[in-house]
Amino acid sequence: MINILTDSTSDLGREAASEFNFDVIPLPVTVGEKVYLDGVEIEQEKLFELVGQVGTLPKTAAPSVGEFQKFFDRPGESIFIGISSRLSATIQNAKLAAAELPAGRVRVLDSLNLSTGIGLLVLLAAELRAAGKSAQEIEQAVLNAVPKVRTSFIIDTMDYLYKGGRCTALQAIAGSVLKIHPIIEVRPDGTLGVKDKVRGARPKGLQLMLDDFAAHLDELDRRRVFVTHTTSPDDAEFLKGEIMRLAAPDEVRITKAGSVIASHCGPGTIGILYMVK
Repeated sequence: MINILTDSTSDLGREAASEFNFDVIPLPVTVGEKVYLDGVEIEQEKLFELVGQVGTLPKTAAPSVGEFQKFFDRPGESIFIGISSRLSATIQNAKLAAAELPAGRVRVLDSLNLSTGIGLLVLLAAELRAAGKSAQEIEQAVLNAVPKVRTSFIIDTMDYLYKGGRCTALQAIAGSVLKIHPIIEVRPDGTLGVKDKVRGARPKGLQLMLDDFAAHLDELDRRRVFVTHTTSPDDAEFLKGEIMRLAAPDEVRITKAGSVIASHCGPGTIGILYMVK
Protein backbone atom coordinates (compact mmCIF):
# COMPACT_ATOMS: atom_id res chain seq x y z
CA MET A 1 0.00 0.00 0.00
CA ILE A 2 1.34 3.42 -0.99
CA ASN A 3 -0.12 6.54 0.61
CA ILE A 4 -0.02 9.80 -1.36
CA LEU A 5 0.12 12.75 1.02
CA THR A 6 0.26 16.51 0.63
CA ASP A 7 -0.41 19.72 2.55
CA SER A 8 -3.34 22.10 2.24
CA THR A 9 -1.45 24.62 0.12
CA SER A 10 -1.83 22.24 -2.82
CA ASP A 11 -5.33 23.74 -3.23
CA LEU A 12 -6.86 20.60 -4.75
CA GLY A 13 -10.03 20.46 -2.67
CA ARG A 14 -11.94 17.64 -1.04
CA GLU A 15 -13.43 16.26 -4.25
CA ALA A 16 -10.01 15.70 -5.82
CA ALA A 17 -8.74 14.14 -2.57
CA SER A 18 -11.59 11.65 -2.72
CA GLU A 19 -11.29 11.04 -6.48
CA PHE A 20 -7.53 10.43 -6.43
CA ASN A 21 -7.33 8.98 -2.90
CA PHE A 22 -4.76 11.18 -1.20
CA ASP A 23 -4.65 12.73 2.27
CA VAL A 24 -3.98 16.34 3.26
CA ILE A 25 -2.39 17.84 6.35
CA PRO A 26 -3.78 21.34 7.02
CA LEU A 27 -1.56 24.32 7.73
CA PRO A 28 -2.61 26.63 10.59
CA VAL A 29 -3.84 30.14 9.82
CA THR A 30 -4.03 32.76 12.56
CA VAL A 31 -6.52 35.61 12.19
CA GLY A 32 -6.51 38.03 15.09
CA GLU A 33 -6.06 35.85 18.15
CA LYS A 34 -7.62 32.66 16.79
CA VAL A 35 -5.93 29.77 14.98
CA TYR A 36 -7.79 27.87 12.24
CA LEU A 37 -6.86 24.80 10.21
CA ASP A 38 -6.74 25.56 6.50
CA GLY A 39 -9.50 23.79 4.59
CA VAL A 40 -10.89 22.22 7.77
CA GLU A 41 -11.97 25.12 9.97
CA ILE A 42 -11.63 28.00 7.54
CA GLU A 43 -12.08 28.63 3.81
CA GLN A 44 -11.05 31.73 1.92
CA GLU A 45 -14.51 33.38 2.07
CA LYS A 46 -14.45 33.31 5.86
CA LEU A 47 -10.79 34.35 5.82
CA PHE A 48 -11.43 37.55 3.88
CA GLU A 49 -14.47 38.31 6.03
CA LEU A 50 -12.40 37.99 9.21
CA VAL A 51 -9.56 40.07 7.78
CA GLY A 52 -12.08 42.84 7.13
CA GLN A 53 -13.24 42.61 10.74
CA VAL A 54 -9.86 42.51 12.51
CA GLY A 55 -7.98 44.73 10.04
CA THR A 56 -4.77 42.72 10.12
CA LEU A 57 -3.26 40.21 7.72
CA PRO A 58 -3.50 36.52 8.67
CA LYS A 59 -0.40 34.69 9.80
CA THR A 60 0.42 31.25 8.50
CA ALA A 61 2.73 28.54 9.78
CA ALA A 62 3.91 25.03 9.00
CA PRO A 63 2.48 21.96 10.75
CA SER A 64 4.69 21.00 13.69
CA VAL A 65 6.97 17.98 13.71
CA GLY A 66 4.59 16.32 16.17
CA GLU A 67 1.62 16.92 13.87
CA PHE A 68 3.56 15.38 11.00
CA GLN A 69 4.43 12.36 13.14
CA LYS A 70 0.72 11.74 13.72
CA PHE A 71 -0.05 12.35 10.04
CA PHE A 72 2.62 9.87 8.93
CA ASP A 73 1.50 7.20 11.41
CA ARG A 74 -0.26 4.89 8.96
CA PRO A 75 0.40 1.47 7.43
CA GLY A 76 2.36 1.08 4.22
CA GLU A 77 4.80 3.37 2.46
CA SER A 78 4.03 7.07 2.08
CA ILE A 79 5.02 9.80 -0.34
CA PHE A 80 4.56 13.36 0.92
CA ILE A 81 4.68 16.24 -1.57
CA GLY A 82 4.70 19.66 0.08
CA ILE A 83 5.01 23.38 -0.52
CA SER A 84 8.38 24.76 -1.60
CA SER A 85 11.00 24.66 1.13
CA ARG A 86 11.92 28.21 0.09
CA LEU A 87 8.48 29.46 1.09
CA SER A 88 7.65 27.46 4.23
CA ALA A 89 9.15 25.27 6.96
CA THR A 90 6.65 22.54 6.04
CA ILE A 91 9.15 20.34 4.17
CA GLN A 92 11.75 20.77 6.91
CA ASN A 93 9.32 19.67 9.62
CA ALA A 94 8.08 16.79 7.47
CA LYS A 95 11.64 15.54 7.01
CA LEU A 96 12.30 15.73 10.75
CA ALA A 97 9.18 13.68 11.42
CA ALA A 98 10.01 11.16 8.68
CA ALA A 99 13.51 10.71 10.14
CA GLU A 100 11.92 9.22 13.25
CA LEU A 101 10.44 6.39 11.18
CA PRO A 102 12.22 3.45 9.52
CA ALA A 103 14.22 4.48 6.45
CA GLY A 104 12.09 4.69 3.32
CA ARG A 105 8.78 4.57 5.20
CA VAL A 106 7.98 8.18 4.26
CA ARG A 107 9.52 9.86 1.23
CA VAL A 108 9.36 13.65 1.60
CA LEU A 109 9.47 15.46 -1.75
CA ASP A 110 9.99 19.21 -2.11
CA SER A 111 7.68 20.48 -4.86
CA LEU A 112 9.59 23.78 -5.14
CA ASN A 113 6.15 25.15 -5.88
CA LEU A 114 2.83 26.21 -4.38
CA SER A 115 -0.91 25.87 -4.87
CA THR A 116 -1.92 23.57 -7.72
CA GLY A 117 1.69 23.63 -8.89
CA ILE A 118 2.01 21.14 -6.03
CA GLY A 119 -1.31 19.65 -7.05
CA LEU A 120 -0.04 18.71 -10.49
CA LEU A 121 2.66 16.60 -8.83
CA VAL A 122 0.24 15.06 -6.33
CA LEU A 123 -2.14 13.92 -9.08
CA LEU A 124 0.79 12.59 -11.09
CA ALA A 125 1.87 10.51 -8.08
CA ALA A 126 -1.69 9.22 -7.59
CA GLU A 127 -1.96 8.21 -11.24
CA LEU A 128 1.38 6.42 -11.13
CA ARG A 129 0.27 4.54 -8.03
CA ALA A 130 -2.90 3.50 -9.85
CA ALA A 131 -0.70 2.26 -12.70
CA GLY A 132 1.06 -0.09 -10.28
CA LYS A 133 4.35 1.79 -9.90
CA SER A 134 6.49 1.30 -6.79
CA ALA A 135 7.13 4.05 -4.24
CA GLN A 136 10.66 4.44 -5.56
CA GLU A 137 9.42 4.75 -9.14
CA ILE A 138 6.81 7.32 -8.13
CA GLU A 139 9.37 9.30 -6.16
CA GLN A 140 11.75 9.46 -9.12
CA ALA A 141 9.00 10.40 -11.57
CA VAL A 142 7.78 13.22 -9.33
CA LEU A 143 11.31 14.55 -8.80
CA ASN A 144 11.81 14.50 -12.57
CA ALA A 145 8.56 16.45 -13.00
CA VAL A 146 9.33 19.17 -10.42
CA PRO A 147 11.26 21.42 -12.85
CA LYS A 148 8.55 20.96 -15.49
CA VAL A 149 5.81 22.74 -13.52
CA ARG A 150 4.94 26.27 -14.61
CA THR A 151 3.10 28.53 -12.17
CA SER A 152 2.14 32.16 -12.63
CA PHE A 153 -0.68 34.28 -11.26
CA ILE A 154 -1.88 37.86 -11.37
CA ILE A 155 -2.39 39.87 -8.17
CA ASP A 156 -5.40 42.18 -8.09
CA THR A 157 -4.54 44.20 -4.98
CA MET A 158 -1.13 44.97 -3.53
CA ASP A 159 -2.48 45.39 0.00
CA TYR A 160 -1.73 41.79 0.97
CA LEU A 161 1.75 41.90 -0.54
CA TYR A 162 2.45 45.06 1.44
CA LYS A 163 0.98 43.81 4.72
CA GLY A 164 2.91 40.58 4.27
CA GLY A 165 6.18 42.47 3.82
CA ARG A 166 6.59 41.57 0.16
CA CYS A 167 6.58 45.15 -1.13
CA THR A 168 7.09 48.62 0.37
CA ALA A 169 4.35 51.09 1.26
CA LEU A 170 5.48 53.28 -1.64
CA GLN A 171 5.21 50.37 -4.08
CA ALA A 172 1.76 49.50 -2.74
CA ILE A 173 0.51 53.08 -3.07
CA ALA A 174 2.02 53.48 -6.54
CA GLY A 175 0.57 50.15 -7.61
CA SER A 176 -2.88 51.13 -6.43
CA VAL A 177 -2.81 54.62 -7.94
CA LEU A 178 -1.41 53.46 -11.28
CA LYS A 179 -3.53 50.30 -11.28
CA ILE A 180 -0.49 48.07 -11.63
CA HIS A 181 -1.15 44.34 -11.40
CA PRO A 182 2.00 42.26 -10.89
CA ILE A 183 2.20 38.81 -12.45
CA ILE A 184 4.06 36.56 -10.04
CA GLU A 185 5.84 33.36 -11.07
CA VAL A 186 7.42 30.49 -9.21
CA ARG A 187 11.09 30.38 -10.12
CA PRO A 188 13.04 27.15 -10.67
CA ASP A 189 14.62 27.44 -7.21
CA GLY A 190 11.20 27.49 -5.52
CA THR A 191 11.13 31.22 -4.78
CA LEU A 192 8.66 33.81 -6.07
CA GLY A 193 9.48 36.60 -8.49
CA VAL A 194 7.75 39.29 -10.50
CA LYS A 195 7.39 38.02 -14.05
CA ASP A 196 5.68 41.11 -15.43
CA LYS A 197 3.67 44.17 -14.43
CA VAL A 198 0.41 45.08 -16.09
CA ARG A 199 -0.81 48.66 -15.97
CA GLY A 200 -4.48 49.36 -16.48
CA ALA A 201 -7.55 47.17 -16.67
CA ARG A 202 -7.41 43.66 -15.27
CA PRO A 203 -8.36 41.97 -18.59
CA LYS A 204 -5.00 43.07 -19.97
CA GLY A 205 -3.32 40.95 -17.32
CA LEU A 206 -5.47 37.94 -18.08
CA GLN A 207 -4.63 38.26 -21.76
CA LEU A 208 -0.94 38.58 -20.98
CA MET A 209 -1.07 35.29 -19.04
CA LEU A 210 -2.88 33.66 -21.94
CA ASP A 211 -0.30 34.98 -24.41
CA ASP A 212 2.48 33.53 -22.28
CA PHE A 213 0.61 30.21 -22.07
CA ALA A 214 0.13 30.18 -25.85
CA ALA A 215 3.86 30.77 -26.34
CA HIS A 216 4.55 27.40 -24.68
CA LEU A 217 2.04 25.26 -26.55
CA ASP A 218 4.74 23.26 -28.33
CA GLU A 219 6.05 21.96 -25.01
CA LEU A 220 2.77 21.80 -23.10
CA ASP A 221 1.89 18.56 -21.34
CA ARG A 222 -1.74 18.43 -22.42
CA ARG A 223 -2.91 15.97 -19.79
CA ARG A 224 -3.98 18.62 -17.30
CA VAL A 225 -4.06 22.40 -16.75
CA PHE A 226 -5.21 24.18 -13.60
CA VAL A 227 -6.84 27.57 -13.25
CA THR A 228 -6.71 28.51 -9.57
CA HIS A 229 -8.20 31.66 -8.07
CA THR A 230 -9.32 33.30 -4.86
CA THR A 231 -12.50 35.24 -5.68
CA SER A 232 -12.73 35.29 -9.48
CA PRO A 233 -15.05 32.52 -10.74
CA ASP A 234 -16.02 34.43 -13.90
CA ASP A 235 -12.40 35.09 -14.85
CA ALA A 236 -11.60 31.44 -14.14
CA GLU A 237 -14.30 30.29 -16.57
CA PHE A 238 -13.01 32.75 -19.16
CA LEU A 239 -9.45 31.45 -18.82
CA LYS A 240 -10.66 27.85 -18.96
CA GLY A 241 -12.51 28.53 -22.20
CA GLU A 242 -9.52 30.23 -23.79
CA ILE A 243 -7.15 27.46 -22.67
CA MET A 244 -9.47 24.85 -24.19
CA ARG A 245 -9.59 26.84 -27.42
CA LEU A 246 -5.83 27.34 -27.58
CA ALA A 247 -4.57 23.95 -26.46
CA ALA A 248 -7.43 21.46 -26.15
CA PRO A 249 -5.88 19.73 -23.11
CA ASP A 250 -7.43 16.56 -21.74
CA GLU A 251 -8.82 18.56 -18.85
CA VAL A 252 -8.81 22.03 -17.34
CA ARG A 253 -9.56 22.02 -13.62
CA ILE A 254 -10.73 25.15 -11.86
CA THR A 255 -9.89 25.25 -8.15
CA LYS A 256 -10.19 27.82 -5.40
CA ALA A 257 -7.09 28.71 -3.43
CA GLY A 258 -7.12 27.75 0.22
CA SER A 259 -6.76 30.10 3.15
CA VAL A 260 -2.96 29.90 3.34
CA ILE A 261 -2.39 30.88 -0.28
CA ALA A 262 -5.19 33.48 -0.06
CA SER A 263 -3.53 34.95 3.04
CA HIS A 264 -0.50 35.93 1.01
CA CYS A 265 -2.03 36.96 -2.33
CA GLY A 266 -5.42 38.40 -1.42
CA PRO A 267 -8.76 38.53 -3.23
CA GLY A 268 -8.88 38.71 -7.00
CA THR A 269 -5.80 36.55 -7.53
CA ILE A 270 -5.91 34.08 -10.40
CA GLY A 271 -3.32 31.85 -12.08
CA ILE A 272 -2.63 29.32 -14.79
CA LEU A 273 -0.63 26.26 -13.74
CA TYR A 274 0.56 23.46 -16.01
CA MET A 275 3.44 21.14 -16.84
CA VAL A 276 5.71 20.98 -19.85
CA LYS A 277 6.96 17.77 -21.44
